[in-house]
Amino acid sequence: MITEGKAFKYGDNVDTDVIIPARYLNTFDPGALAEHCMEDIDPSFTGSVRPGDIIVAGNNFGCGSSREHAPLAIKACGVPCVIAGTFARIFYRNAINMGLSIIECPEAAAGISAGDQVAVDLEKGIIQNNTTGKTYATKPFPLFLRRIIDAGGLLNAIREDIL
Repeated sequence: MITEGKAFKYGDNVDTDVIIPARYLNTFDPGALAEHCMEDIDPSFTGSVRPGDIIVAGNNFGCGSSREHAPLAIKACGVPCVIAGTFARIFYRNAINMGLSIIECPEAAAGISAGDQVAVDLEKGIIQNNTTGKTYATKPFPLFLRRIIDAGGLLNAIREDIL
């Protein structure tokens, strides 16, 4: 699976409170969450992001509280992939459980700028910055995790197994 889009770039320690502010946690409706995604760190995000666009950040992306709302809000905005230097562990697992692809690649996180056009081959673990021509290699997800993400999350993967 290859995804392409514009990069939205953020720094280190982007916490779940700025990904989806606590005042919006009274819903699990993906559309309602998407309307407020990133608004406390980037008020223009929801008006600018398009399906296929990619979030790129520094280290410790998704730190803070363990809310599943954060990866759900990102995914609901049409963002299929987040690239970061590192992820907070609970966010990493919540993202997989929600069906959001996440890639740890410090080199790509540092080398991609806001507005760059980026292509990601999730199966091969290749990140291509189409703006600069630079390519970054990363370890692709193991098959069992890829299956969860491709199913749209853990619950969907379990449903597929049962049915």
